[in-house]
Amino acid sequence: MHLHLDPVGGIAGDMFAAAVLDAFPSLEEELCAAFAASSLGAYARIARVDHHDGALSGSRFVVEARPEGRAHAREAAEVARIVAESGMSHRVRARAADIFSLLAGAESRVHGIAVDAVRFHEVGSWDSIADVVCAAWLIEALGASGWSSAPLPLGRGRVDSAHGALPVPAPATVLLLQEMEVCDDGRPGERVTPTGAAILRHLSPSFAPIPGPLRLAGSGSGFGARGIEGMSNVLRLLALEPVAGRDGENEQVTVCSFEIDDQTPEDLAVALERLRAREGVLDVLQAPVFGKKGRVGAQVQVLVRPRARAEVVGEVFGQTTTLGVRWHETTRAALPRDALRVRESGGTVRVKRAQRPRGIVTVKAEMDDIAALAGDGRAAREALRREAEGNAVAAPAPVRDDEVPHE
Repeated sequence: MHLHLDPVGGIAGDMFAAAVLDAFPSLEEELCAAFAASSLGAYARIARVDHHDGALSGSRFVVEARPEGRAHAREAAEVARIVAESGMSHRVRARAADIFSLLAGAESRVHGIAVDAVRFHEVGSWDSIADVVCAAWLIEALGASGWSSAPLPLGRGRVDSAHGALPVPAPATVLLLQEMEVCDDGRPGERVTPTGAAILRHLSPSFAPIPGPLRLAGSGSGFGARGIEGMSNVLRLLALEPVAGRDGENEQVTVCSFEIDDQTPEDLAVALERLRAREGVLDVLQAPVFGKKGRVGAQVQVLVRPRARAEVVGEVFGQTTTLGVRWHETTRAALPRDALRVRESGGTVRVKRAQRPRGIVTVKAEMDDIAALAGDGRAAREALRREAEGNAVAAPAPVRDDEVPHE
């Protein structure tokens, strides 16, 4: 599923949560229960409420601070501790921590202070903490294959803050929106809040045309607390699903590519195997290239699921000597397939199986397993391969499996 954001009025943390819950109402009860059961539930209550601004209808996301949670300004380290000790799942805590880390990094640059010295004011209140944690929970629950966005409205004028009147967009917001597509629709006011900008930075959405063909499966409208003259202050979310094609099902994938000319072949082989083993990586290809000064190097292409792109790029920098990675989203047609473990005499053989058009099933046994079980003779290997693949064809028909292991 691909999710597209249309920031008609802009984006803030509460608008993001409201838009998601409006599009996916089945998530509301589970989110509210998870929040209430966490340590955060002792300081605030959350709710989705219906909203109509006179022109459009949708949802608002409301956070009500309990008496114990009415303090506002907090140091970044304290907010990190609150998130870490919240009791939410590890992946939700990691996403929320990343969003707050992005905010703290931007604030430290704006004010010329160390990250540890950053003190959150508006963002340190319990409603903002709840917005970020709930946004992280929803992002994780959706598990989207990719995110995209229409250009973001810059807004105009000044906004009041603990540091006095600041230009719109706020300085921290400007840093977080760098390299993203923006527009000026002539409307005044703060249109993208620092929290909304940090959520966008965490999502790293594409601003390219939506890859298709896709089916519009649903939509949601999340309203902000402020009004905009002559316009609804709404964030719209579109849920898009792949359309089944003649030869398979279309899906979005991300292609990451880079070149290496200063890493030994032995070490690069180890690095690429570790990349191949990462969750979300579909394939890793390597080809020889000639670089500057006639140096022979390797061009590497990593095919990944869009939601795993940021983690995979980080792993590329950790495993290889490259200084830069390029990526782009594209569409591929994928056949229904699965991976079987066929038990044969002496052990188990892994077999990959695909359902092709007109009911044709093709299979491919893992040669490492065949070689380990069949001994040295080619005839023995061929006999075992035929037996394993024949047994795999006779098994129940494959279904689509997006996470077929690449063993």
